[in-house]
Amino acid sequence: MRIALFEPEIAGNVGAVLRLGACLGAAVDLIEPMGFAWDDRRVRRAAMDYIDHVTIARHAGFDAFRAAIGSRRLVLFTTKSDQSIYDFGFMPDDVLLFGKESAGVPAAIAGACHARVRIPMRPQVRSMNLASSAAIALGEALRQTATLPD
Repeated sequence: MRIALFEPEIAGNVGAVLRLGACLGAAVDLIEPMGFAWDDRRVRRAAMDYIDHVTIARHAGFDAFRAAIGSRRLVLFTTKSDQSIYDFGFMPDDVLLFGKESAGVPAAIAGACHARVRIPMRPQVRSMNLASSAAIALGEALRQTATLPD
């Protein structure tokens, strides 16, 4: 299982997702451009020493990312889907894709994904924090595929 972040904008969110990947055994793909310098101390602060325990791949853009993941299924998490993650069947080699904090992903990127799913939430709110969404999504995907760490 992999987590992919499309053009992430907030260093602290990326750091938190890296820590999540380290703890649950998921590699993290970062699709550039990012909204901050990679050497930003905020990434290291949020990830702490966990950054040394996660596989990180940086990609120059979406096309380079797609080439790197090959035929793996790309599952987009978006508020613009009617499919709940709890009614979706995850597979162990899925790549869980999250859009940039301010705008999600462009329609062309959404159209390139194999599936689009959403995390159910109250209608009065717009969206969850990126790192929180990734944690909920990865936890459910690993639970479904019986691949949670011991």
